[in-house]
Amino acid sequence: MKRALAIFAKTPLPGRVKTRLSPPLSPPQAAELYRCMLLDIIERSALLTADIVIFYEGSAEFFRKAAPEALLVRQSTGGLGVRLEHAFDELSGRGYGARVVIGTDSPDLPIAFVEEAFRKLEQGGEAVFGPAEDGGYYLVGVRDGYGTLFQDIPWSSGTVLESSLRQAEASGLTAALLTSWHDVDSWEDLLRSSLLEPSNRAPRTRAFIAALGLAAPIAADAV
Repeated sequence: MKRALAIFAKTPLPGRVKTRLSPPLSPPQAAELYRCMLLDIIERSALLTADIVIFYEGSAEFFRKAAPEALLVRQSTGGLGVRLEHAFDELSGRGYGARVVIGTDSPDLPIAFVEEAFRKLEQGGEAVFGPAEDGGYYLVGVRDGYGTLFQDIPWSSGTVLESSLRQAEASGLTAALLTSWHDVDSWEDLLRSSLLEPSNRAPRTRAFIAALGLAAPIAADAV
């Protein structure tokens, strides 16, 4: 089965990305954090046996330089649900069976989780979600149709996953769940000690956070 890993991403411009972190970060700092997270994700995704497709918003030129091996497709307009439907339809039209979408909010997401998502789809699963600790999801994948999976979802709320699972059931889709993981959306998220671990394979994000001088507060909290 032909695999595609789609990454939803934006050009890292000040005032357009990671706005929930500004303040305390300045808009340029928030944009630089986003750039680091995005590049870490692109680099680690290359370890997968899957074609990388970036559904981008902003400048195609940035992504041509950042991910020269990836297929670039501009995101559609509309809400997130509409954009996800467009992405899955686009990938289906290109002949992909196992289709998985991730964002840029989990730079240290274990690649093994993404591999497991593909495996579940290839073994007969119809949909798969990677639950995020905030009630949303860091990953969604489908094998064939998606029914109403992305309709009537209260996006950016704590019930995104719950609502999505109900839509999966209503669409007659069997949904599998992966191990829960975290997003980097808030200042508190930056205080996670795991983001500073050399083994997390997110070197740019790790260096950015270390440069903020958060290591001392993290160590103090751990005592």
